Amino acid sequence: METVMHTPTAKRVRSVRPVGTRAVLAELDGLQDVLALQDMLNKSPLPGQVDVLAAAETVMVVGESAAATRAIGARLMELELMVPEVTDSGLVIIDTVYDGDDLADVAELTGLSADGVVAAHTGQIWTVAFAGFAPGFGYMVGENEVLTVPRRSSPRTAVPAGSVALGGQYSAVYPRRSPGGWQLIGRTGARMWDLGRAQPALARPGDRVQYRAVREVVTAGASVAGEPEKEHHPESGLQILNPGAQSLIQDLGRRGYGPLGVSAAGALDRASLRRANRLVGNAPSAAAIESVNGGLTVEAVGDQVVAVTGAHVTLTIESPSWLGSDDGADQPGAIRTVPMAAPFALLDGEVLTLGAPESGFRNYVAIRGGVDVPEVLGSRSADTMSGIGPAPLAIRQVLAVGDDTASTAVGAPELQPDFPGVGVTVLDVVPGPRADWFNSEALDSLCAQEWLVTPQSNRVGMRLDGTPLKRTREGELASEGTMAGALQIPPAGLPVLFLADHPITGGYPVIGVVRDEHLDLAAQVPIGGKIRFRLVPDAPSFTTTFTKTPEK
Repeated sequence: METVMHTPTAKRVRSVRPVGTRAVLAELDGLQDVLALQDMLNKSPLPGQVDVLAAAETVMVVGESAAATRAIGARLMELELMVPEVTDSGLVIIDTVYDGDDLADVAELTGLSADGVVAAHTGQIWTVAFAGFAPGFGYMVGENEVLTVPRRSSPRTAVPAGSVALGGQYSAVYPRRSPGGWQLIGRTGARMWDLGRAQPALARPGDRVQYRAVREVVTAGASVAGEPEKEHHPESGLQILNPGAQSLIQDLGRRGYGPLGVSAAGALDRASLRRANRLVGNAPSAAAIESVNGGLTVEAVGDQVVAVTGAHVTLTIESPSWLGSDDGADQPGAIRTVPMAAPFALLDGEVLTLGAPESGFRNYVAIRGGVDVPEVLGSRSADTMSGIGPAPLAIRQVLAVGDDTASTAVGAPELQPDFPGVGVTVLDVVPGPRADWFNSEALDSLCAQEWLVTPQSNRVGMRLDGTPLKRTREGELASEGTMAGALQIPPAGLPVLFLADHPITGGYPVIGVVRDEHLDLAAQVPIGGKIRFRLVPDAPSFTTTFTKTPEK
């Protein structure tokens, strides 16, 4: 009699959900499937794939365009998951002193002694499943679940850098001082994130880690690329006389570092940055100053060509007391105004001041050649969430001029768009990947009311106030990849609109995603401004559930 052999059905992505128009979220059956898909996409990227962000039960794939993202979503549903190959890359050893504040609590939660917790933690190999929360923060999964413990009911406002912690089924090391709700069992001197290394993250997704108990911490010194730089005073540039409320260096951001926990950052109003650079003849992504709510004052060091775009402000230039021509065209201390969105000369010693915005919130000051500050991971942008990139501008700081030009000539004056003022700004939003955590009444409420932009807003996210939205599901959502434009709904029900410096993973359901082309407009809504969301249900639907054929 002939024997018929039945092979198990190949494992596939369970479903794919759109995250706005530039990303898709692949849902899987568990962490092993997450690791398998992450490994496949890293080794054989799909056409148009920009970033891959793995999490506990999902993998988010960011596309270079809406069309590429649609194709990626369709292709993901066809993939058969392959078990990732085990590489013989060695272990990352993390020396740890086990004296954490929560060690006794973990012992009680697990039914072990304190020594038993240490033995369980050091006696197994941990694998970095994914990164998130902060650069260098790797979610490590062990070989067993003996140390699975809940997070603290009340998170700490500050966890020291180097703290070794447990949360859920994961272990991790806090790379820098930050808030956190994990159980602290020890501390290490290992530098989990060091930009002086060729690979900044000590332990990257896919790496194997073993903790080793020691009696005292030996702190590793930061990598040194060369001799320390001497104090340098540029002969040509802009000196900061007043940075205003906040002024930062920004370009178009850094891409491709999401798996290391690094967000894109970059200018919030990308169109205004491009316009300013175009006006002075720079490359589109040349570094410029992003300033908030007026008040920025700079002095030219050498003759410069400058343009200011973004929020509608009055631009005044004051000539220095020693400047004046023989024919009296420029009187000492004379004040003149220059137009927005047009190139102008700022002569050596002249002082430019940006007034308070009449409409809009952010300005972009471009100088011909771009601002010359060191690149970090391929970008000169300041990331306020992670601390990567140049620090906020300070009084008396001098910004040097670079050579990031694209044309031998400056551009012609341009018309600026209308920017938000005291009225209501309408932003298009598409249903989010977790819109099913809410009913139709919550979706209607999201779009029917005017949301107030609160003072707690920043480059990480805009915090909105209004009538809270209610979920229809209880419990917590496992952390998953997210992106700029996502509207997260914390338990209190008040939306947070993620902007460029957002964390790459989040654990609150995303009810909607602001369309990418409206993020520049969102960046110009001032504190105290109002936003109304307009639902545009035209995002491609990828959601498909694969039914698994029972094995015979």
